[in-house]
Amino acid sequence: MPSIAVYNMNKEQVGEIQLSDLIFNTEVKEHLMHLALRIQLANRRAGTVKTKTRSEVAGSGKKPFKQKGTGGARQGCVRAPQYPGGGVAFGPRPKVYNLSMNKKARKAAICSALSYQYKNSRITVMDMLDFKSISTKDFVGFMKRFEMDRFLLITDDVSNNLHLSCRNVPHVKLLKHDALNIHDLLKYKNLIITQGALQSVEGALHI
Repeated sequence: MPSIAVYNMNKEQVGEIQLSDLIFNTEVKEHLMHLALRIQLANRRAGTVKTKTRSEVAGSGKKPFKQKGTGGARQGCVRAPQYPGGGVAFGPRPKVYNLSMNKKARKAAICSALSYQYKNSRITVMDMLDFKSISTKDFVGFMKRFEMDRFLLITDDVSNNLHLSCRNVPHVKLLKHDALNIHDLLKYKNLIITQGALQSVEGALHI
């Protein structure tokens, strides 16, 4: 089983923890990560965009002028697409974009992403992560100690001080362990995770 160092907020190593081979040292399956990412992004789409056709816009259905004798093209009604305020031809309609993926494949995609991060030395484990007060300055100082400017932060419990300290810092996202997802794992270069959150993730992803 692979192991990884555990640090405190001053970047001092305070221990070591064993990682699950099935989660952090498994084969990186790029096709599963790609599929899971596509599904997550597709399911975000509302699909509620809609335009009105000629049968739905307000307006008279009366023929604007007689069929023959005007020298112009024949017209049926002022609600036709060629008239200002008329219906839209071939416009967007409501659509459901939702896709699905079985649970085992979804877990395997998350494990592949975590394994990719571990094999590239992009995971940092903290014994705990909390701030005594709300301070963006202290959080930026924490980032400088670990020499990171873009990372995903996973904790077992999101405290109010931590949330308010990091919410205005660009390129940093804070998540609770049960909100871990493939999009954020692939979006952020580094992953900082607390020891408690790590154990919860391993328990949830145990296949």
